[in-house]
Amino acid sequence: MAGEMEKRSRSVSGEKPRYSAGKQLAREVFLETMNTIDVRRAMLSKLRRESTALVAGDVRFPLARPPHIVAFGKAANRMAAVLVEILGGSVDATPDELKRATTDDVLVEILGGAIEAGVVVSPSEPATRLDRIRYFIGGHPYPKLGSLKGAEAALELVSGLMEDDAVIFLVSGGGSALFEKPLDPAVTLADLLEFNRVLVTCGLPIEQINPLRKHLSAVKGGRLGARAYPARRLTIFISDVPEHLPSMVASGPTRPDESTAEECYSIVEEHGLAHRIPAVIRKRFEERTLEETPKADDPRLTGSQYFCLLSNRDAVAAAKAAAEKLGFICEVDSSEWDADYQQVASTNLTGLSALARAHPGQAVCTIVGGEIICPVTGRGIGGRNQAFVLYAATKIAGSQRVVLSAGTDGRDGNSPASGAVADGQTVARAHVLGLDPEQYLVASDSYHFFRTLGDTLDIGFTDNNVRDIRVWLDFGS
Repeated sequence: MAGEMEKRSRSVSGEKPRYSAGKQLAREVFLETMNTIDVRRAMLSKLRRESTALVAGDVRFPLARPPHIVAFGKAANRMAAVLVEILGGSVDATPDELKRATTDDVLVEILGGAIEAGVVVSPSEPATRLDRIRYFIGGHPYPKLGSLKGAEAALELVSGLMEDDAVIFLVSGGGSALFEKPLDPAVTLADLLEFNRVLVTCGLPIEQINPLRKHLSAVKGGRLGARAYPARRLTIFISDVPEHLPSMVASGPTRPDESTAEECYSIVEEHGLAHRIPAVIRKRFEERTLEETPKADDPRLTGSQYFCLLSNRDAVAAAKAAAEKLGFICEVDSSEWDADYQQVASTNLTGLSALARAHPGQAVCTIVGGEIICPVTGRGIGGRNQAFVLYAATKIAGSQRVVLSAGTDGRDGNSPASGAVADGQTVARAHVLGLDPEQYLVASDSYHFFRTLGDTLDIGFTDNNVRDIRVWLDFGS
């Protein structure tokens, strides 16, 4: 509460933000962003139950009977709980109708609180286990046994449904690892682990990684949605990919797939991946025997409906508003966000300098979204956000600038932190402690660098994932 009052007083008084508080101000921007894009808040504001339908934005999804739900991804627990809350309390039943509900079944029908059954696959235990839902703990960034069991349970749940049945899929980022079942039964969990390790660390963008995953999976690339045919289907998703690539969210289990097997063969060959992936999977590429995924003209996917609950655009807008509330002149960076981390840092700094020149003596801020590309070059602990900040710290050394980069899921790479923050004194402080930024970058050990300095962002799992947020601050002269 004290922090909120301080922020309001700065905004109202017009006091110029001070560089001495720069890192804390950047943290405040990020934390306010996370509060704004809270999953429960978004669902309660954008979804509602209207009698026998669920309304999601412009989408109206009929509910003649209690729906089946399948939730997977980093936000699965929260999304499932809030959806049941929405389904259970929004029907306009009169007190007399409730009194006449002499059995539990009748009461459930009136309140609309029942779901027929559900499967939830997430990276952690739910705060509360809901009735009629089976829970599975999947792995991230690599699948584990719970990932396979959860996918199998989901396939079983949606198989054999009829035209008047309804399925609501709740999809969020991280689903590619958390929710998986190989199409080829000869592929073992160990094979999947190694295959995903290669993909995650090879430096390819998501639009090249996920087509490979799709063509080897029994649930990705539209195959889960096709299995639910002919039931009515609604997918409510939180996007952790570029907005023009919605079928890449969790590798698109419910959407038609625009990628092809031929593209997969080309990706593997062009980037020399064949020798790095397990033999049983490599054979599929060498013999060119990948099974094609369902496409847009597949009748099994006709009639499916989709609604984007949250995306990186929402997070960027929230961060901009938070920075302006703190007194910064703020712009959203217009350069490429999904590129090599050093390239992104360079272009971000160019934009920040231009904004500072346009407003001399003022505190300015640029907000950046997306997901940078940062190949793993060592065996340390960290992730793309902390590596970005570590590299950027060397570029702002000695200046009155601050940089923050963090993942909205609360986890950066293989570290327990969500990101890090640095200012113009970070490199000098590190040298005093005997820390060499370049060595930590090469070792992919940015987490230990920033943990030693006390500059990691530790917010824990957020039950959300809308890509990353980067905050650049310049306090003028």
